[in-house]
Amino acid sequence: MYVIRRVWEVEGSATRQVASLVQAMGEEYEAVDKRSPSRVYFNSGTVPGEKNRVYMEWTEDIIASPYRSDIVPSPSRAGDLYKKVSDLTTRSWIEFYELMTPEKMMDIG
Repeated sequence: MYVIRRVWEVEGSATRQVASLVQAMGEEYEAVDKRSPSRVYFNSGTVPGEKNRVYMEWTEDIIASPYRSDIVPSPSRAGDLYKKVSDLTTRSWIEFYELMTPEKMMDIG
């Protein structure tokens, strides 16, 4: 199992607006079973850490090609929301992590 995290750097004071758009985008993907439930979090300068960033993370059983034959089409509203997010952000990237699960645990004595 994997954790996938998308990160956006936000221009100016639109961090909470971008987080709201990203949350709505995640709900669109979940509604068509394209993605597991996601968690969105952000920092607009109210807490320590990287300022003006929005994060969305979710889990996947496998990391699969977006060109596979059984892909579920993205909802059109998610594309519209993503365009709005792109207009308010300076850059974004995706991070991948392997999630520790009981079957991956090593015997540590």
